[in-house]
Amino acid sequence: MINKKMTLTNILLLILIIYMKLLILIIYMFICIFIFFYQRNLLYHPGENNYLDEGPLNHKIEKVFINSESSLVGWHFQKNENYKTILLFHGNAGKLDNRIYKLNEFSKMNVNYLIFAYRGFSGNDGKPSEIGLYEDALAAKKWLNSKKIEDKNIILYGESLGTAIALNLAQDYSFSGVILESPFTSMEILAKSYYPYLPVKYLLKDKYNSISKLNKNTSPILVMHGMKDKIVPFKMGKEIYDKFNGKKSSFFVENDDHMMDFNENLINSIELFITELN
Repeated sequence: MINKKMTLTNILLLILIIYMKLLILIIYMFICIFIFFYQRNLLYHPGENNYLDEGPLNHKIEKVFINSESSLVGWHFQKNENYKTILLFHGNAGKLDNRIYKLNEFSKMNVNYLIFAYRGFSGNDGKPSEIGLYEDALAAKKWLNSKKIEDKNIILYGESLGTAIALNLAQDYSFSGVILESPFTSMEILAKSYYPYLPVKYLLKDKYNSISKLNKNTSPILVMHGMKDKIVPFKMGKEIYDKFNGKKSSFFVENDDHMMDFNENLINSIELFITELN
């Protein structure tokens, strides 16, 4: 009788274990399905402002529209036609206004600039995706070319997600230089650090594999990264710098985070890099 009770208990326990494993598997599959279909909402944040206070523009700009899949709003500042032009690729969040602190500093340098918003950002139509943002970047380059600004006089500037867009464009064209602020090696590797329990390799739609394109770029690069970056680990920026085989400079700051402080030292490093390109 005792043996029968033990056998029944063991069977019930086994059923419970199987049930719990199935429940865990179902929950895990649900999470994977959710991540697969909702991932772009997790990656792109057009309405989020996680940047410094924008303040007013302290210089006059021309509001322009760039033809891509949809019309993309941009701001063009031309100080001197003989200066090089920075083509700025913003990160995954916010709008053009959130970069005013940066643009005000650019306006003091011996450079022109073009900043534009990707599809789905700053009121633009469309939905962001890796391929879509690459197309938008190429459209912006062609817009500058249409204004008789040659690639050799363009400096690509990418911030965070924008570094992947800059490196993708730089692998096919020869620019004056490339500036990378808080770059990452690939979205797959970065996503694994956030979701180590998920099969990121198979779920991820937008892979942004910058490290594979790095040495297809022939332009000098400046890598800038804060060592206390909690969004993109500093080691990724360091790896980008270490593995680039061409002419390179770095600006690594011990006490800076993902959104780097546009202080005098950082500005000087950008100005020095630009001066050495001439």
